[in-house]
Amino acid sequence: MSYDVVVVGGGPAGLNAALVSGRQRREVLLLDSGEPRNAPAAEMHMFLSRDGASPAELRRIGREQLAAYPSVEIREALVVTAAEEENGFTLTLSDGTTVTGRKLVLATGQVDVLDQVEGVGELFGRGVYHCPFCHGWETRGMTIAVLGRELPQIMQALYIADRFSDDVVVCTDGHAVPEQAAGRLAAAGIAVDETPVSRIEGKEGELRLVMTDGRVLERQAVYHRAPTRQHSALAEQLGCEMLPDGCIRVNEFQRTSVPGVYAAGDAARLEVLPDALTFVITGAADGARAAVWLDQELFREDAGLGG
Repeated sequence: MSYDVVVVGGGPAGLNAALVSGRQRREVLLLDSGEPRNAPAAEMHMFLSRDGASPAELRRIGREQLAAYPSVEIREALVVTAAEEENGFTLTLSDGTTVTGRKLVLATGQVDVLDQVEGVGELFGRGVYHCPFCHGWETRGMTIAVLGRELPQIMQALYIADRFSDDVVVCTDGHAVPEQAAGRLAAAGIAVDETPVSRIEGKEGELRLVMTDGRVLERQAVYHRAPTRQHSALAEQLGCEMLPDGCIRVNEFQRTSVPGVYAAGDAARLEVLPDALTFVITGAADGARAAVWLDQELFREDAGLGG
């Protein structure tokens, strides 16, 4: 069977793209590898009517609501290759089967490349946090450590100290503070510890950073702005233009540089923006926007109205 729309990715962006397309009576296939970026997080925030709900609950509700639309099919599958064909796209799944679609939405997300300090991966999203927009309110007034050595990671400490805590320590894990940041940190009263970190242990609200010299820094929360990479290589396989930070370049309609391919969520961004927004609600909005404009594209093609 060939679908009108194939959505790759079952997070907020992909679910909402499938919902909008299904409501327009399009034949939709949603392919979900089951590896959401925000799986470690117990709660999500800044989503009107769902503030504080778990990401897993949002996905459950989304899938439940998609079941009301018979033209939407959800399949647990990993897409390994994608290729452009004369009338659309062919995707090969990990089990060797193929599916085809006229339009393609890449909602495949990003992966956090976490620091290799022991304990960061285990506590990520549950004591070690990525984003003060997502977790700052919950960590207000806490003693906080910021783990990182790159300038964007270290500068995050200034934002946290300005908004949420008057006790912030930057831990550079054995590296010198970048010259551009040292004066600003000192002026803000933010301490710096350049000793390598052996491990982070404890639980949410009660963390210990154990240094290689034996000292222990007790903190209630740790922030670590991890660099990211694409979760999937499909965009590059298809020849989509990528931005220097690795995001898929899209325009205001969520279109990529490849005709018929749209991208939504934190895998993609407008070139004018400095970073991809990683919020659940903006991912859902991207998915809706992509579905609206690809539906119009399909309509114009079928009506012979041109581009």
